[in-house]
Amino acid sequence: MILKGAEIGRYLARPDPTRPALLIHGQDAMRVALKRAEAVKALVGAGAEEEMRLTRIQGADLRKDPAALLDAVKAVGFFPGQRVVLVDDAQDAAAPAIASAIAEWKPGDAVIVVAAGGLGKSSALRKLFEPHPAAMTAPIYDDPPGEDEVGRWLRDAGLREVPRDAMRDLLALSRALDPGDFRQTVEKIGLYKHGDPDPLTPAEIAVLAPATIEAEVDDLIDCVAEGRAREFGTLMRRIEGQGIAPVTLCIAALRHFRALHTAASEPGGPGAGLARLRPPVFGPRRDRMIRQAQDWGMRALEDAIHQLIETDLVLRSSSRAPAMALMERMLLRLCMMPRGGR
Repeated sequence: MILKGAEIGRYLARPDPTRPALLIHGQDAMRVALKRAEAVKALVGAGAEEEMRLTRIQGADLRKDPAALLDAVKAVGFFPGQRVVLVDDAQDAAAPAIASAIAEWKPGDAVIVVAAGGLGKSSALRKLFEPHPAAMTAPIYDDPPGEDEVGRWLRDAGLREVPRDAMRDLLALSRALDPGDFRQTVEKIGLYKHGDPDPLTPAEIAVLAPATIEAEVDDLIDCVAEGRAREFGTLMRRIEGQGIAPVTLCIAALRHFRALHTAASEPGGPGAGLARLRPPVFGPRRDRMIRQAQDWGMRALEDAIHQLIETDLVLRSSSRAPAMALMERMLLRLCMMPRGGR
């Protein structure tokens, strides 16, 4: 039986212990590992390994000893409670041993959880699980988690009530981070808010989210975009002290001004334009970029982007001009440039 769409997240959060086996497979090893861990924990709880109710078998080992799986499934545990046999990194060569164990499975036996990488349509494991009337198949795709799944992770982290604006930013963050980093961020938010009765805010999410680019570069580009010429020199010296390459700085500035142009040219308003960006912009930074886009206006931003592209081409050419000085003059011109929105 194949799970689809939202069924996958719901089932893995509460797997049915009366079904003999579950196959979790997908191209992204981190996503498969997270789903596998979630399903196993839901079946046997957090202390199963200490109570010897969780047996781990490497898929490759079943080629040498195919009977090991059936023995583990039928074994009587010392501690009472549900048992699981986890077959990790399973390949098609393990399919006969898994098929034999499923055929012999009886209520009260250990549930078989099989984790595998990307499996093609002709895979022996898929041909075993997908048409089986009792075994379950959960294909894991590279899609970001949905609101229900994020909400469940937040509840597990101790956050029961999350305001709508905070949930919107968490969903945006889930699209920007890989699954492991996002789960760690949710857990960090849960620890941060432990014992705090106040609702989670977008500002708190922004502070706790992993930094995606150097904070010093962000500060400098915001200084340029907001026309704070008096602070420019100090920030520029700090950038030079960090050893950031002029081309890297130019790329970051170009990305920022293109994002502002997307916001400024969106018929639905700057907020709608920023919502279309990948990775998305959220929290106080979104509000700041909305103000920058409104201040500049679309035409002035087009001029700024044109100047940045020309500078990028010079930096990548064989010009003998001092690269950092060239980049500094370019940014200072933008900093003092008249804005179309004023």
